[in-house]
Amino acid sequence: MADRDRDTEGRARNARPRDGLGRPLPRGEQGVPRQPEGVVRTPQETLREAQQLLDEGKPFHAHEVFEDAWKSGPDAERELWRGLAQLAVGITHAARGNRTGAVALLRRGSDNIAPFAGARPHGIDVTTLRTWAAALAESVSRHDTPPDAAAIAPRLRP
Repeated sequence: MADRDRDTEGRARNARPRDGLGRPLPRGEQGVPRQPEGVVRTPQETLREAQQLLDEGKPFHAHEVFEDAWKSGPDAERELWRGLAQLAVGITHAARGNRTGAVALLRRGSDNIAPFAGARPHGIDVTTLRTWAAALAESVSRHDTPPDAAAIAPRLRP
């Protein structure tokens, strides 16, 4: 049995390169640079970086940026960032052709950001994002062809 890839703390980590949707590529192929884990960003930096990744068709990588905010941000915003990460994973599943996973994550993410709709935290238009997520979930479940991730990415802020 081959040795497993491990990080500096000894946790198992898959070091294979990944494509823009986070799928592992064969060793030795050129992949998309991975987002560093555990980066503490301001909410504005998080939104700017995640939006850029979404616009580039890299929702898997945007999810990692949101995950950092969810893990390092204030408890009062934990579900906001978690919900945004889930929406990004929903896009990832849709673009990979996993309709069931896409619908589940889009709905779960939408539910998690719902309590923030009236506040527009950090300028995020939660109401519009929830409408977008519902429409995408409906669309994904009706079509057999996976959509392009960049084409279905939402605008996080107007």
